[in-house]
Amino acid sequence: MTAIASPEMVTTLSGAPLPLVALPQGELLTVNLAETPLLKDALGPGMSFHPLRLDTERGEYVILARMAPGVGLQLHYHTGPAQVYTFQGCWFYREYPDQPQTAGSYLYEPGGSVHTFFTPEDNTEDTVALIIVDGANVNFNEDGSFHSILDAVSLHYLTETVSAAQGTTPVFVHGGTAGVVKP
Repeated sequence: MTAIASPEMVTTLSGAPLPLVALPQGELLTVNLAETPLLKDALGPGMSFHPLRLDTERGEYVILARMAPGVGLQLHYHTGPAQVYTFQGCWFYREYPDQPQTAGSYLYEPGGSVHTFFTPEDNTEDTVALIIVDGANVNFNEDGSFHSILDAVSLHYLTETVSAAQGTTPVFVHGGTAGVVKP
């Protein structure tokens, strides 16, 4: 990671010092999908993702998910808001079967939402969606008992362990010092 420049080293294009309130940023916090390995089956069979931003301190994560036809997640409760933009394919919540999310759909979920995600078995392509979550998914078994928690911490762990198992190096924007993890 590149060190952040001190305030006296950073100027505007005209050479004037940045205002005191400006963050002295030494580099853009950016990753490219071509450099970010797809973590295959990391969320379960047929559920893969590219980590884009994992902020374990703020409890926020951004991933690009790729999901095969006929896969799904457990019933889960969101502790904070979530946003999903669908680029390709189709998915539903079992609780809202008349509201499919297809390419071009944007969904906002307030904290406290409860639902069961799935992709239809008759999808003709993978579903690809950008997912932005503040907080955690508290996951439940079919009988309503606790299953697991999916949050920035668990996704960070999955990113490291699945990357190592695949022989790849994780690349993502992380929180805290606001840098980019790169090989």
